[in-house]
Amino acid sequence: MSLLEGSNILVTGGTGSFGKAFIAHALAHLDPQRVIVYSRDELKQFEARQLFGDDPRMRWFLGDVRDRQRLLRAMHGVDHVVHAAALKQVDTGEYNPFEFIKTNVTGSQNVVEAAIDAGVKRVVALSTDKASSPINLYGATKLTADKIFVLGNSYAAAYPTRFAVVRYGNVTGSRGSIIPKWRAMAARGESLPITDLRCTRFLITLPEAVQMVVDTFDLMQGGELVVPHIPSHRVVDLAQAVAPGAAMHDIGLRPGEKLHEEMISVEEGRRAVMVMDGRYYVLEPETDGWGYRRRADGVPVPEGFHCASDKNDLWYSVDDIAAVLKADA
Repeated sequence: MSLLEGSNILVTGGTGSFGKAFIAHALAHLDPQRVIVYSRDELKQFEARQLFGDDPRMRWFLGDVRDRQRLLRAMHGVDHVVHAAALKQVDTGEYNPFEFIKTNVTGSQNVVEAAIDAGVKRVVALSTDKASSPINLYGATKLTADKIFVLGNSYAAAYPTRFAVVRYGNVTGSRGSIIPKWRAMAARGESLPITDLRCTRFLITLPEAVQMVVDTFDLMQGGELVVPHIPSHRVVDLAQAVAPGAAMHDIGLRPGEKLHEEMISVEEGRRAVMVMDGRYYVLEPETDGWGYRRRADGVPVPEGFHCASDKNDLWYSVDDIAAVLKADA
């Protein structure tokens, strides 16, 4: 039985790809008392209401994570929060840095403070592989947000609220995915643009990401950063799985883009253990002033451990990727 069962859950950014997948899972499997969507776009909320058929357990709050008072109102009576709201486009962040800081950094601080003041029990925030050794503005804001949530446990030490973070890579089927664009181009007989033919990435499906968040609520004490042990893939193999035989051309890395992604740096690896039969890595907090206890079930990783997409021990082939995309369709 999950800790989330029968509880009141709020999802910031609840009309995004992850938010809708999480809500569908919660309604189907967790029997929540209430699921509260907190997002700023009324059209997306209208479309989501149609998707969930006006389920009586759903509540809808228009609001921005930049607005702490609105967050506090929305969190009244809430047991658990999933923080999925963020600005995420790497190239957009390079040209609009202040806006990304307002949402991803200040918004995260607002979520932490509102959750403590509202008496929320547990908060899980979504991060990204781009937060590990960041080279772009988006990644830097998400690394800062990771720190805000992990260290938010210090602010909440005398309160019941606890915070943890999940970090994962590219999600199949998420909004903004290159896959629909590639399919349309291939149907027109066009060559597929690849940012760099050498690129590698991590790949996770939406159901896997949702289950990871549910599992994190159950395993967390507060202060953990949880990373899935998932396969890597070559970007050219993804393109061939999407459009077999299609021509490809190299367009070069975009501003702020890495050749290979990283989810755990060498320095972070010193705090990593594996849990749940190797399904997840947990980065334990460096400070534990709120009473964190080192995990007895954690299996230490090797000395000098580094989780990067080109150095992974798990890999998807073209056929593997095609099977994942088919199952995720």
